[in-house]
Amino acid sequence: MDNEMFCYQCEQTAGSKGCTRVGVCSKDPNVAKMQDVLIFLVKGLSFYATKLINKGQEMPRELGEFLTECVFATLTNVNFSPERFVGYIRKTNAYKKELMEQVGPIDDLPEGADYIAPETKGEILNIPHMKNLGVMDDDELDMDVRSLREFLIYGIKGMGAYFHHAYVLNQYDQEVANFMFKALAATLDPKMTVEDYFDLNMELGKTNFKCMELLDAANTGAFGNPEPTEMLITHKKGPFIVVSGHDLNDLGALLEQTEGKGINIYTHGEMLPCNAYPGLKKYKHLIGNFGGAWQDQQKEFDNLPGAILMTSNCLMKPRGSYKDRLFTSSIVGWPDVTHIPTVNGHKDFTPVIEKALELEGFVKDEPEHRIPMGFAHHAVLNHAGTIVDAVKGGQIRHFFLIGGCDGARPGRNYFTEFAEQTPEDTIILTLACGKYRFNKMDLGSIGPFPRILDVGQCNDAYSAIKIALALAEAFECDVNELPLSYIVSWYEQKAVAVLLTMLYLGLKDIYLGPTLPAFVTPNVLQVLVDKFNLQSISTPEDDLQTILG
Repeated sequence: MDNEMFCYQCEQTAGSKGCTRVGVCSKDPNVAKMQDVLIFLVKGLSFYATKLINKGQEMPRELGEFLTECVFATLTNVNFSPERFVGYIRKTNAYKKELMEQVGPIDDLPEGADYIAPETKGEILNIPHMKNLGVMDDDELDMDVRSLREFLIYGIKGMGAYFHHAYVLNQYDQEVANFMFKALAATLDPKMTVEDYFDLNMELGKTNFKCMELLDAANTGAFGNPEPTEMLITHKKGPFIVVSGHDLNDLGALLEQTEGKGINIYTHGEMLPCNAYPGLKKYKHLIGNFGGAWQDQQKEFDNLPGAILMTSNCLMKPRGSYKDRLFTSSIVGWPDVTHIPTVNGHKDFTPVIEKALELEGFVKDEPEHRIPMGFAHHAVLNHAGTIVDAVKGGQIRHFFLIGGCDGARPGRNYFTEFAEQTPEDTIILTLACGKYRFNKMDLGSIGPFPRILDVGQCNDAYSAIKIALALAEAFECDVNELPLSYIVSWYEQKAVAVLLTMLYLGLKDIYLGPTLPAFVTPNVLQVLVDKFNLQSISTPEDDLQTILG
């Protein structure tokens, strides 16, 4: 078996260059190889699908959903199960053979487009290196082309996560699926130039904005508009389940199945914003949030006397002290961890419920502590007039969007210190797990608003952007003329998709950190600096001085 790997899709990649022995995320070379094979296969699948789409044939929703699941499964900290990847590879082969038969012979077939993989774990791991299989397998590829190609692929993975969460709530868009087919197919085309890839990345930003809008409609359509809420962050006596990840659909199903069973439900990580949705918080046993960001889970879950359900990305290698009480659902997987499958559109969470009751939970209440959250676009824009008046009257000098994907790499205290040092006449909009760097601070209020406004999950960058666009309209100015700065932490591929959306919308002066992506070459970075004034963070003091003068 080939024991080599190369992966640099996340911010914490080894040495800021690439993981070659084992992933910082704990992905081993075998899983890395299977993910490379799967992505290689779906590129070819997408090539044939695009041929049919260009002839006017609509791809079935089932195929669009499957493609989305494949790319989502390879996103950082999602699926580490070799058996699940063997299943994906077999199914991709089957779909691909069907499409190849429909398309027929092709004269200008890109190398590898018609590849069919072996279907056992051993054979898959022994597939030799070939052009386009892994990130670095084409030695002759221009490094800037490779950089923008990977930018595109990682953006697709991030958008795939959002698309998945939307369609499980029955919001599907054929244009989003068609773009994913088109973009993945393009990565096999040896004639693609830097300019071609740059344009496709901007198109991905446009499509991802539509995808985030779709997910917002899915979440609010199913559970109502988030509303300002004082959320409990301490625990209560009794059995409980901690729900992590991003999937509102899974949380809703679990709440329904646990109602009346004497089990408290806590959100964790990116599920925190769920406490503000009327259709979820109507369940009184959804009592608050446990713990902090995803990278603290090994410490926080250590010997936890309750069950844990991981519903999407942010899974870390489980310790033996809690592996027996950890469950996965949806795309998530880890070897020897119980998975809750979907059967005829339904998930039975009985094993999770039984484990929670068996463990009996916390033995006493903690002193109660609550923090404000639930300031998505609907809640904030209901007060747009108040905000405009406060800016014009001098009560609000500036807005900072401080948020994004958190991680464990040193240097992320920058975001805590930046928030602490923002002046008292400024407002912080925050979203995603980056908020955990400062969301428990009490920085006071300005009028009816706490100075820290929790906008939601990472996909709720849509909310923040919608707020910015609405304020620009109210002030009759360009969005880049607003007293608004973007201080963004990135970690994985959803952050890549969101960044591309921000760039597509023409947002400038984005401060990105703690380090820049390893897959961005100096030439590509210079283009982003020249066109959008993208900047690497420095120190909170210097950056605040630059922004505020």
